[in-house]
Amino acid sequence: MEDLPEALLAEIVLRITRTSDLNSLSLVSKRLYIIDSSQRSAIRFGCDSFPAREALASLCSRFPNLSKVEIDYAGWTSGHGNQLDNKDLLVISSQCPSLTELTLSFCSDINDSVSCKSLSGLLINCEKIGSVEWLEYLGWNGILEELVVRNCKGISQYDLLQFGPGWMKLRKFDFEMKGGFWGGHSYEEGGFDPLYNIHKPSRYDICCESLKDLRLACFKTETEVGLCFLLGKCKSLERLCLEYVHGLNDNDIIVLSESCLNLKSISLWLTPTRYDDLDGDGFRTAFTDNSLKALALNCPMLEAVELTFAGCVHTYPSEIGFTQKGLVVLIQSCLIRVLVLNGANFFDGEGMMTLSSASLLETLELVDCREVTDAGLHFIARTPCLINLTLRLCKRVTDVGVAKLVHSQKLESLIIECCRRVSEQAVLGAGRSVQYSVETASPGELKRIYPMIPG
Repeated sequence: MEDLPEALLAEIVLRITRTSDLNSLSLVSKRLYIIDSSQRSAIRFGCDSFPAREALASLCSRFPNLSKVEIDYAGWTSGHGNQLDNKDLLVISSQCPSLTELTLSFCSDINDSVSCKSLSGLLINCEKIGSVEWLEYLGWNGILEELVVRNCKGISQYDLLQFGPGWMKLRKFDFEMKGGFWGGHSYEEGGFDPLYNIHKPSRYDICCESLKDLRLACFKTETEVGLCFLLGKCKSLERLCLEYVHGLNDNDIIVLSESCLNLKSISLWLTPTRYDDLDGDGFRTAFTDNSLKALALNCPMLEAVELTFAGCVHTYPSEIGFTQKGLVVLIQSCLIRVLVLNGANFFDGEGMMTLSSASLLETLELVDCREVTDAGLHFIARTPCLINLTLRLCKRVTDVGVAKLVHSQKLESLIIECCRRVSEQAVLGAGRSVQYSVETASPGELKRIYPMIPG
């Protein structure tokens, strides 16, 4: 190996992706050690790096061309020693001139990230970060393309409006509040909207036309106030996930559909709450068939749909604002390739029959869908392009229905979990890859429902 040209060795090292393999390779010879040191572009720093400050200085010195640094203190205890702090971020910033992506997770001693000035990607999952000066600074600097803020207790949706001009270049944004809720119980979010004008509540002077990927999760908002303004301004949006965002309604999805004509993927995670309906008791999930019809009419490129319903009692179908008729309209109007339904109590054999004529549907996942039966699987087996099927907690599916899938010989992948009336023997031969388990995550875990977290 010592006789190989430098360029060839460098190419070999470049193709090795596992950190453990790179660490082992660098011990083989001084030449490989030097090549690895010059080419290593990413490191992960955590509880096993002790003492922290000295370990960080050593890594930054050894790998001068780092572009991605992840600091993750998940599982940290006082026995692991001191964590990195704001001063250590200055070290990273000064010694890693090529740094473009920084991830901070469970960092108790870091509450400011303004020292890293040349980032294109910043991912934060730290409860202690609460100062918003860094948001203003990075926003005015205007170079971030990816911003992820999760579980930062001191940062509200209104604080993120201080990002200002930074929204113009941002391509991915992910915001999740700390905590969670069950059913109709939610936490109240503190803070106020510094840009809110009671006379023109929708007139945010913010441009976000580069944004392609948007996820908002676990907070309460109001119409045309706070981060929900994004739904009407992201004209380039391709992927949207709204996960238990309380305070939205059909109008928000209608505005979104009229603005985001390039939308390819939508994921809605919903739980019922009180609405002032003209009919019924007004306790339902946020969106109705009017939202599905708007997407069907205005978003022809939509190809991936995920609908998750939590806290909806199956004996009260009105608690879900969508109906099977609305979903059928969406499926028939858009070229859906991926469909995930979780807790869709309204979805039954008629809906499955519609899927049998969905010409481009390739991936279907049904979770906790109580009305899915063997008769429905008979229709699914006829779906022309279906190659990936997942069934979880579908209690009315039996070996008889699975036999239809085995007979069709179309599936490349079949996953069956906690469908208690399906035997392991029955799934054999149903696909090139078959995964079978009598256990699965709980419905709460599958729907990402958390208990209230005090304080």
